[in-house]
Amino acid sequence: MTIELERTYLAKKIPDLKNCESIEILDIYLPDEDEHPKLRVRKNGYKYEMTKKTPLDDTFSKFEEQTIELTRDEFHSLARLHGKRVHKIRYLYPYKVLTAEIDIFCDYLKGLAVVEFEFPDEKTKDNFKMPDFCLVEVTKDDFIAGGMLCGKKYFDIKPKLEKYNYTRLGV
Repeated sequence: MTIELERTYLAKKIPDLKNCESIEILDIYLPDEDEHPKLRVRKNGYKYEMTKKTPLDDTFSKFEEQTIELTRDEFHSLARLHGKRVHKIRYLYPYKVLTAEIDIFCDYLKGLAVVEFEFPDEKTKDNFKMPDFCLVEVTKDDFIAGGMLCGKKYFDIKPKLEKYNYTRLGV
C-alpha cells in the first residue's frame, strides 16, 4: 500500500513532447456496472498490474493505492471481463524538479489532454503553482478521474469541459 499525493489539470496546450518518454496505457475498470469503479486493471507498456485506489480526503489529492503486479497472461485473462476501458498515451515531461504526466487520450476521448503531478510531500503539493501549459486545476472534479472517464466519449464530458472553456486539443 502506498499513499499518493497528486494534483490534476486540464491542458491548455501541449508542450513540446518530442524528446519525452512515452508509454501506451490501456485501463480496464471493474465492475462495469459501477458509475465510478475503483478497481483498475492496467497495461502500462510492457507492465501489467491491478490497482485499487481509494481517496483519503475530500480534496481528491490524497489516495491510498494498493497495487499488485500481474503477468501478461493474467492481464489478458482479466481483460476478457466486461469492464469500462480507457486508452491513452502518457508522456513524462520534466517540469522544474517534478515530472508532469501528460495523458493524451485516444479513441472516443480523442482531444482530451490531462496533466497530473505527483508530489513527495504535502508541503510541495500545497505550494505548487500551476504551469502555463495548464488551463485549470480539476483535482476535485470527479468527472476527470479515470474511473469516471472510462467507457465515455468526448461528447459525454464536453458540457463539463465547456464550463472551463476547454479547447479540444490535437484533433
